[in-house]
Amino acid sequence: MGSAVDKPSKPIKPNRYENLARQVSAIGAVKRGMARSLPADCPGGSAIVLALLKHDGDMRMSRISERMAVDMSVSSRHVAHTVERGWVERLPDPADRRSRILHLTAEGREKLDELDRRLTAMLARNLADWSDDDVELLTHLLARLRDSFGDCRAHHA
Repeated sequence: MGSAVDKPSKPIKPNRYENLARQVSAIGAVKRGMARSLPADCPGGSAIVLALLKHDGDMRMSRISERMAVDMSVSSRHVAHTVERGWVERLPDPADRRSRILHLTAEGREKLDELDRRLTAMLARNLADWSDDDVELLTHLLARLRDSFGDCRAHHA
């Protein structure tokens, strides 16, 4: 009669979310690689401001903070950087003259075009051995993952 000690132990299968957590954590290396492809005068936060204004149009600082899912103090630094370089301008808000609306300038569009070219080239180099279907699947799954999290700021414990 054997005891529990005599039985061969069954290997513990990692939980699917444990494996996913490890892979998502490793995305930090990908993000750092992407950041290195940006020009020195345009850090990632500034690039996000430019992309948001191009995609969503003119908006207030509070909306930039919401869309970036960061505190106003963080988004303010990024916006100030873009304004100093002439990529974004602060215009009076027609609905409230005390407030300002952020507007992407022609120079900002040019900078964003440069950023897009650099990031696209970097991705093409690093994913050259991936099939079109794999790139499309990854794109779809990353968008789905982001949608599943919604506004990350709302989920802080």
